[in-house]
Amino acid sequence: MDTFFILLQRLLPQHALSRLVGRVAAAQGPRWLKNRVIRAFVSHYGVELAEAERPFPEAYESFNAFFTRALKPGVRPLCSSGIACPADGAVSEIGDIDGQRVMQAKGRSYSLDALLAGDQHRVEQFTGGSFATIYLSPKDYHRVHMPLDGQLQSSCYVPGDLFSVNGTTAAAIDGLFARNERHISYFDTPRGPMAMVLVGAMIVAGIETVWAGQVAPRPRRIERWDHASSPAPVLLGRGSEMGRFLLGSTVILLFPKGVVAWNEDCLPGVSVRMGQQLSA
Repeated sequence: MDTFFILLQRLLPQHALSRLVGRVAAAQGPRWLKNRVIRAFVSHYGVELAEAERPFPEAYESFNAFFTRALKPGVRPLCSSGIACPADGAVSEIGDIDGQRVMQAKGRSYSLDALLAGDQHRVEQFTGGSFATIYLSPKDYHRVHMPLDGQLQSSCYVPGDLFSVNGTTAAAIDGLFARNERHISYFDTPRGPMAMVLVGAMIVAGIETVWAGQVAPRPRRIERWDHASSPAPVLLGRGSEMGRFLLGSTVILLFPKGVVAWNEDCLPGVSVRMGQQLSA
């Protein structure tokens, strides 16, 4: 079954299918159909809709609006110190970067150079550092938040494939996160430089940031932006919203060597919530 699932992803028109799903998910009518689809999704995936600021399907103008729903104040308390988890989900992998190799799954890794689209300055910053990969399943809250206070320095869009990013695919596709479409943001933080990589996936209709709106999909070429010299700097506080996924995917955090010691209970497969402490 796993082999068939991987083969199917290779054969499907990944981008065309994802963009079609995106258009359907953004549609605002007919309302009865939208409400029925949301209720079916909530029931099938076990979504905790009671946590939402608007806990009923009729309140959302589209499926995308439901999927990127805000939560009620206080349901995701922010840890008092340290590095906060950026999203609801599960730890896919976490640990130290082995030179310039990042663990993807048992027996599989990918290079920083591939992940960061050949930006050698950034590759050197994170060589031998620390990483955390958080997988967001369809049932999860899909806004992404800041692990630390940060000032945006630069960002980059990288085109790529749109394989699923669940555990089955991560264990089977070489260099998965460095192959898929993604948006990379680099921040200066109290711990030094930090990268946040938002990875696209099969039927993910888009990736957004709070400063630029929708940043993926884009024309299929690498695009880079310098924010450091902007007259209106992007300053985001720890725990504030940074971006969101239109359908589920993965967030990868990168830190330099010697600045992070992940908590012992942050292990692959462990469920996490936005705001909980990942590292002191």
